[in-house]
Amino acid sequence: MSGANSEGQLQDYSVDQAAGAVVLVFGAIAGLLQVIWMSKCHCKVNLCWIFRCERRPPSEEEMGNLKASMDKSKDKKNQKKILKKENEILKKEDEILVRTRSRNIDEPEPEPEMIIPDNP
Repeated sequence: MSGANSEGQLQDYSVDQAAGAVVLVFGAIAGLLQVIWMSKCHCKVNLCWIFRCERRPPSEEEMGNLKASMDKSKDKKNQKKILKKENEILKKEDEILVRTRSRNIDEPEPEPEMIIPDNP
């Protein structure tokens, strides 16, 4: 008999269990909204008259502008990397020059002597 009376009634849940259930539901809704928002199709979202949103995919002209701006930013990053590497190379060359100058090589190295073989 208790089975007939308990149908349709929720069990007694603690506050943390209820909060976990609410978080799961909100997370699922947010995941669906993210999938819809990230899709490249025209979509309208109406969430119980609380939240309304419309998204249109970018036009060909906007896509071209986005690609051009991405290319510019990549070029700037590459130029910065190249300049950084060049500066590191210049510092290393300066260190090498300082080391060679500090050795104080006053006299030049002697030239090798030529050996002339004797003909019998």
